[in-house]
Amino acid sequence: MQYFHRQVQLWGEQTQQQLQHKKIVIIGAGGLGSSLAFALGATGIGEIHIVDFDEVSLHNIHRQIAFKIGDEGKNKAQINADIIQQRCPFTKAIAHECDFLEWSKKNIAVDLIIDATDNLPTRGDINTYAKSANTPWIYGSVEAFHGQVCFIQDASFNDAFKIVQKTPAGIAAPIVMHIASLQANLALRYLAGLNVKKDYLYYLFFNEEGELVTQKFSLPKAE
Repeated sequence: MQYFHRQVQLWGEQTQQQLQHKKIVIIGAGGLGSSLAFALGATGIGEIHIVDFDEVSLHNIHRQIAFKIGDEGKNKAQINADIIQQRCPFTKAIAHECDFLEWSKKNIAVDLIIDATDNLPTRGDINTYAKSANTPWIYGSVEAFHGQVCFIQDASFNDAFKIVQKTPAGIAAPIVMHIASLQANLALRYLAGLNVKKDYLYYLFFNEEGELVTQKFSLPKAE
């Protein structure tokens, strides 16, 4: 409990012990995924699965905080799992060097799925799997200076979004960490048994005057 002292002050030893029995999966180990791994990897969650088939490229490093020069060619999921284990011996981190569909066939039961991908079709697949497994998931996306986040339980991503292939625009590193932080806070509150606003999409962006604006929209329930 000394390792988690400040968290124990927040919600007590019983809640901290309950986190040891929780299992999550992070789909994607790049920008959002590596920030999520840092944010959640030392909280005391019992088991964290990290899924990514991709290898580190030089252009990833500026916004994907787990990686450094010299990591090029290494699997992203494995690097993040190793970092979690080095930082927190109380969490079991498991890397899956595959895509989401392949991971979904492993039938690994988790309490929460966290999206850290970069494309709509995979998010559609996550939504379909989450509904079949009766498991909530947290959507997050970033582009340029704006981002979106949503805790999805009764709503359907596939009904609310048009699933298309899209080439992403440029991106600034801080917004990646910002959205991942919001996802991590939602995840930790849910796993700790605290209230979470579900099925509301939060959209954050900087307007032309440079003001940070936050909007929220209620998503329709799944049909």
